[in-house]
Amino acid sequence: MAVFETVNELTLKVTFDNGERVHSKAGAMIGFQGDLNFDKELLGPGRSAGNAILNQLTRRLTGENLPLMLVTPRRQSVGYFANLAQHVIVLDLQHGERVSVESENILAFTESCQYSVRFMGAGVISQKGMFTSVLTGPGQCALLCDGNPIAMNGPCCVDPDAFVFYVGQEEPQFRTQLSWKNFIGQASGESYFLEFSDPRTTVIIQPNERTSGLDIGIDGQGGRPSRQDNRLFR
Repeated sequence: MAVFETVNELTLKVTFDNGERVHSKAGAMIGFQGDLNFDKELLGPGRSAGNAILNQLTRRLTGENLPLMLVTPRRQSVGYFANLAQHVIVLDLQHGERVSVESENILAFTESCQYSVRFMGAGVISQKGMFTSVLTGPGQCALLCDGNPIAMNGPCCVDPDAFVFYVGQEEPQFRTQLSWKNFIGQASGESYFLEFSDPRTTVIIQPNERTSGLDIGIDGQGGRPSRQDNRLFR
């Protein structure tokens, strides 16, 4: 099997010993020993051609499309993968265990994992969290985080722009804190959250917020929270 481990927190090391292939973010390879073949995936993972086409269309329509390459070992080999010096988190997923993650935070996953997209029911104001990629075990996956990851267990609330992934079966709820101040450009900058209630859910956030949100101020400038800004409604 292919074995994932981290090197210096910023690099994924994959040891290939029996021919198992790995799906990786396209262009993420930074070095290898042995004999590895890299192929751009036109349709992405799928149990069949029809399933791969359907999954590809779903990812494109939901904005969760991730350019992938298929890494195939021709003998025992070791590959190193990284992306913009981001921190790498390796998860071992048991059968049926799933991780819901933003597509941009996926670095690699073994061929045994199922890769799909699902609707989280959030995103009316924040584009992030509206649709999320799902990796389902058994298998291993490597995920990316801007800075040192912070782990929280439910019940908790997180900013969708800082959300990286969560492991669990629950469907998070969407909460808002809007008032008349938002409409006159005096927003606090923290107007909406993803809420997790199940203590068995583990949520990972990063100390770097994306840029996403909805400008609802009457002046066209200050109603949008400084970080929670949304390309979907601009």
